[in-house]
Amino acid sequence: MDRETRIRELVSQMTLEEKVSQLSYTSAAIPRLGIPEYNWWNECLHGVARAGVATVFPQAIALGATFDENLIREIAQAISDEARAKYNEAVAQGNRGQYWGLTFWTPNINIFRDPRWGRGQETYGEDPCLSGRIGAALVRGLQGDDPERLKTAACAKHFAVHSGPEKLRHTFDAVVSKKDLFETYLPAFKTLVEAGVETVMGAYNRTLGEPCNGSTYLLKDILRGAWNFQGHVVSDCWAIQDFHKNHKVTSSPEESAALALNAGCDLNCGCTFPELVTSYKKGLVTMEAIDQALIRLLRTRFKLGVFDPPKQDPWAALKRDVINCEKHRNLAKKAAEKSIVLLKNDKNLLPLDSSPKGILLVGPGAANPHTLFGNYYGISPRFVTILEGLAAKVQDKFGISLEYRQGCLQYDENHPSNVPFGVSGSTDLVIAVFGLDGAMEGEEGDAIASDSNGDRDRIELPPWQLSYLRKLRDGGKPVVLILTGGSPIAIPEDIADAIIFAWYPGELGGEAVADIVFGDVVPSGKLPITFPASTSQLPPYEDYSMKGRTYRYMTEKPLYPFGFGLSYTEFRFEALKLSSQNISAGASLDVELNLVNAGRRDAENVVQLYISREDRGPEDPLCSLRAFQRVRVEAGTSRTLSFSLKAADFESVNSQGERVLLPGRYRISAADAAPLPVSVERGAPAPLSALVTVL
Repeated sequence: MDRETRIRELVSQMTLEEKVSQLSYTSAAIPRLGIPEYNWWNECLHGVARAGVATVFPQAIALGATFDENLIREIAQAISDEARAKYNEAVAQGNRGQYWGLTFWTPNINIFRDPRWGRGQETYGEDPCLSGRIGAALVRGLQGDDPERLKTAACAKHFAVHSGPEKLRHTFDAVVSKKDLFETYLPAFKTLVEAGVETVMGAYNRTLGEPCNGSTYLLKDILRGAWNFQGHVVSDCWAIQDFHKNHKVTSSPEESAALALNAGCDLNCGCTFPELVTSYKKGLVTMEAIDQALIRLLRTRFKLGVFDPPKQDPWAALKRDVINCEKHRNLAKKAAEKSIVLLKNDKNLLPLDSSPKGILLVGPGAANPHTLFGNYYGISPRFVTILEGLAAKVQDKFGISLEYRQGCLQYDENHPSNVPFGVSGSTDLVIAVFGLDGAMEGEEGDAIASDSNGDRDRIELPPWQLSYLRKLRDGGKPVVLILTGGSPIAIPEDIADAIIFAWYPGELGGEAVADIVFGDVVPSGKLPITFPASTSQLPPYEDYSMKGRTYRYMTEKPLYPFGFGLSYTEFRFEALKLSSQNISAGASLDVELNLVNAGRRDAENVVQLYISREDRGPEDPLCSLRAFQRVRVEAGTSRTLSFSLKAADFESVNSQGERVLLPGRYRISAADAAPLPVSVERGAPAPLSALVTVL
């Protein structure tokens, strides 16, 4: 019997109550039909989360900073290995509870449109192209290559137009133009649907007046209609009860359940879908609608092999020895190394080749393991803080004195009776570890030191940390500043001689930071989000218009641009060539250039290709990332890189949300940071550009 026949036969044998019992995340067992209980809620944002020991990879925003699709897919394969191993062990022990299943509500591909959003750390940044490509790589690694069988099921969330404020998410209506909707907020979701993602999760908020988990426009017209999505839709957790409690678009739980089901939401993370029994009896939903949702959910479970005998399971041999194994820990360290961004390096202070004799390590982040985690994390038996990583490195270098002081508090000012510790005469260099951790930014309820439900009111470094940094700066010694966090931090440009942004770098983050500080690894991470110079540059947080936001629409000079990141070697671009000076609908265009490593260290770089329209309208993007490649180039050599652009890469989105190919002149720029209309001199190689005509 084929799969679809088996599914429909099961559905035909169920009572109304049994059918409805399968539409909540805690799906009940139906022993008479051989259906085991199943809990759909599992997380693996950067490693299997909330289910005991697992490899903790760098936070998602750091994975975005790698610009490395192959690496992300390899990480996702490691995560899915550990997920299958955990599932196998759990089922063998009779544990079918939450966080031990195979349906993972990852990745978060919302656009990080405003750096104040505490959950922006869960995303891959502000750019639709980067978010889509990194997200698709993760999906392919989690789900595997067999279209008929899933290793695990991935989920694109939160659909759609969702990026704060956290404290308003249960009541907020994200009003957005059709142009912004289809130009910025939806493309990454479309990319993941095309990549075969099994699940889409709705958002808490309303979009254009409709609650996202009950939006006919989003779920029927776009997702299942225009994009032909074939998987299942899950609500965000307890979002459907928001329909009547907060959004006030329905008046009762049975009305809310009916609205969600009829719009195309199949699975409820929450407590509202049991009311579908009442909804049906009141004529608010049909049996056909209930059956359709149930069929979609059973199809996912069948593709995961939940109903197959163990001998048919290709991943049955995965056991606990794969969980947090040495191979995966090394992969986590490699990811951290590739994600860390060098923002400043005056007079080539870094790396510390000729090691200073006296190093003062100071700052509240140095020994704080929470600067490694981010949110939605697992547990490792061994986390390496930045203090531990640097201490181990110094231990191998005889004659270096390393002194550590916390200096100031992470979350608040020191008590006024305490005199700040200064720089002693034996210090040759200060390494200062400051910034944020998950208590200061994150999801509502988790960020316990946040005054704004996990968001930040201001993007500047906390004032008590900045004040202490200034005192260190006044000591007259070179300062290396290491910042941790999941979002942009605005700082004075002169606050340090060298600046490293480490993100939340995962379980071996301290080792990765130490390797970069001492030059064992050349930094190659790139910013997946613009770093504004100050909060004053940001539009109102509640405004979902893209005007003034991200590198594509921001006209003010940022602190650091999207795509930026320095190296310990000298790169330059040469010989940009186009296969044609013209392109038309349905055609493609080849782009070729040389990446030269003119320095003395072998290193990786990320070459980024941007397109901008010469006669763009006032609401059009300044430029848009359309392709990128991470490549390794040995010192003193060059690599020839090839890109293929399609006519669709030159398309614009009009006010009706339609993609159109407008004739005219377009500029193609090869760069390692977004080419902005304002000059941002940061020591990166100059971009190369060429004009092409769209016919």
